[in-house]
Amino acid sequence: MTSAPYGVDALPGLPGAVTICEVGPRDGLQNEQLLVPAEVKAELVERLADAGHTVIETTSLVHPKWVPQLADAEEVLGRIRRRPGVRYPVLVPNRRGLERALDLGVTDIAVFASATETFAKANLNRTVDESLEMFAPVVARAREAGLPVRGYLSMCWGDPWQGEVPITQVVAVATRLLRLGCTELSLGDTIGVATPGRVVALLRALTAAGVHIGQIAVHFHDTYGQGLANTLAALQNGVTTVDASAGGLGGCPYAKSATGNLATEDLVWQLDGLGIHTGIDLAKLAETSAWLAQRIGRPVTARSVRALTGAGSPAGH
Repeated sequence: MTSAPYGVDALPGLPGAVTICEVGPRDGLQNEQLLVPAEVKAELVERLADAGHTVIETTSLVHPKWVPQLADAEEVLGRIRRRPGVRYPVLVPNRRGLERALDLGVTDIAVFASATETFAKANLNRTVDESLEMFAPVVARAREAGLPVRGYLSMCWGDPWQGEVPITQVVAVATRLLRLGCTELSLGDTIGVATPGRVVALLRALTAAGVHIGQIAVHFHDTYGQGLANTLAALQNGVTTVDASAGGLGGCPYAKSATGNLATEDLVWQLDGLGIHTGIDLAKLAETSAWLAQRIGRPVTARSVRALTGAGSPAGH
C-alpha cells in the first residue's frame, strides 16, 4: 500500500516535514491496568523503529508506587537495541531519576510540569513553584551532560478541577520551564478540550512572549475528536513536532477525564495525504498497533488501524 493511496494534495502554509514524537510506550501504556511484560514493551519500541519512527518516548524512571506499569523501566531500556538516528527519550521525575537515566546511558530526557496548581498537586504533590524548583537542578545537570531536555506542560487549555486555563497562566509557566534550560516545550491538552482557535491563540501568545516556534511541540488528546483539527491548526502556525500514540493508546492516571492520545496512524494518514514527510510506514505502524492490541487484550480504537487492518477487537486480526 502506498503512503497516500487516494492521492496527495497540499495546503498552503504547511511544513514540508513533521517530526512525530511517538509516546505510546510511555504515555500510551502508563494507564493500562494489566501489567504489560517488559519484553512486549521492548518489542513495541523495536517495531516502532522498524516503522520509521525517529523519536520514541520509551519509558519513565518514576517510582513504581506512582506508576506501577513502568516499574520495569530499567529492564525495558536494557532490552532495546538503540539504533543510530533514533532518539529514545525517557521521562524523569527528579534528580534521582536523572542519575539513574545517566547510568543507563539515556541520551534524551523529559520532565513533566503542570500549568495549573490543581494538577501539579494531583500529579506531583507539589505546587507549580515547588515543582519547577525540583526540576531546576535536574534540567541543569542534564544540560551539563550535553543532553537535550523536553519540558512537558500539561493542562494547557483546560483542567478538570479549574476549568478553562487562562493563556497568561500557561505562558508564565511555559517561559519559566524554558528559562530553566529545557530545549523543547510540549504543550499538552491533557483532557482533550482544546479547539483550533484556542490552539492558535496560545501559540501566538507564546511567540509574542519570545518563545521560538521551533521549540514548541503539541500533544493532543482526542477526548472530543479535535486532535487532528488542532494539529492542523498548529502546523499552519509553524509547529513541526507533534506527539502521538500508536493505536491511540493513552490517558493519565491523575486526570480521569484524560482519554486516549491522538492516534499516530490517524495523524500519519492526514500528513501523507497532505504530502508532508514523516518517514513513517503507515502499514507497518498499523500492524504494530494491531499486534499490541492482541498483547494487552483490548480493542484497537484508532480509526485508521481498524480501517487498514480490520482489527476491531484484540482477536480480530
